[in-house]
Amino acid sequence: MITASPQARITSVPQGDWRQLWRDAVTDPLELLDLLGLQALAETLPADDAGFALRVPRGFVARMRHGDPSDPLLLQVLPQLAERNETPGFSRDAVGDLDAREAQGLLHKYHGRALLIASGSCAINCRYCFRRHFPYGEEMAAAGQWRRALDHLRSDSSISELILSGGDPLALTTGKLAELTQGLRALPQVTRLRIHTRLPVVLPQRVDSALQDWLSALPQQKVVVLHANHANEFNADVDAACSDLRTAGVTLLNQSVLLRGVNDSVAALSALSERMFAAGVLPYYLHQLDRVQGAAHFEVSDKVALALSEALRAQLPGYLVPKLVREIGGDASKRPV
Repeated sequence: MITASPQARITSVPQGDWRQLWRDAVTDPLELLDLLGLQALAETLPADDAGFALRVPRGFVARMRHGDPSDPLLLQVLPQLAERNETPGFSRDAVGDLDAREAQGLLHKYHGRALLIASGSCAINCRYCFRRHFPYGEEMAAAGQWRRALDHLRSDSSISELILSGGDPLALTTGKLAELTQGLRALPQVTRLRIHTRLPVVLPQRVDSALQDWLSALPQQKVVVLHANHANEFNADVDAACSDLRTAGVTLLNQSVLLRGVNDSVAALSALSERMFAAGVLPYYLHQLDRVQGAAHFEVSDKVALALSEALRAQLPGYLVPKLVREIGGDASKRPV
């Protein structure tokens, strides 16, 4: 086993302002391998990032197992040569986002719900990301000061729930988020605000007092859908962030992606459900992989996925078993597997 130098290894969880911690993220794959004592893996890295660079907060790195090339958190973020393969049946727009565009940065796929691409930035770049090829520069609602998106919402009284997505919507400053939700006050039909975010898990310092105050003051019902794939992603800082979100009146759910080598076992999925519930989070969805080019090496077959889901139902109470689903572009809802 290769051991990193004491200077390189992360031995404590970084603390401080979330924006500084964001800027201090690891962006060099060689540095990441050095921090984990895995320098021998350098020869397996792709020659370039192909437009999807490594980004991982140091606090998330601190949760990875030192010296373990199969660590489930590491596998989610480390670039792989397999990402360069062009795989039949996989595409750059895996779930039909661009076909669902109704206004700049606004997607309308399902009845009663619209999704706003609030930001193109993430604190962590997950290698299986279904929007890794998304043209954020052209399709981001914030670029137009929300006007076109709000105009469309105003014109469609059937939309009662607005979903903030990205990228990660909590990448925006709290002031920018407040600007958006101020515009929603003129749309009384929008009674629920749902935020899809990975930040409370990968960078829990984002849940600061300003964010809590903003959430607490919102008149809409508030749902935050976290994204964690493995129990090891939770620690005391994540628990505290989840507690603060609940105190602000937020319902907390989690959606995961079934990933080969990361969580494709009954033990891993059961531990994830138990651990997230201990943090006050309910399982929501377990997604079959969105078939985006560059992520085929993560795919788990439907046969295996169904067997895992059945085993979870036999082992856990029903409220801890996420719904196994797949998203198909053009469908009226997520499709049960």
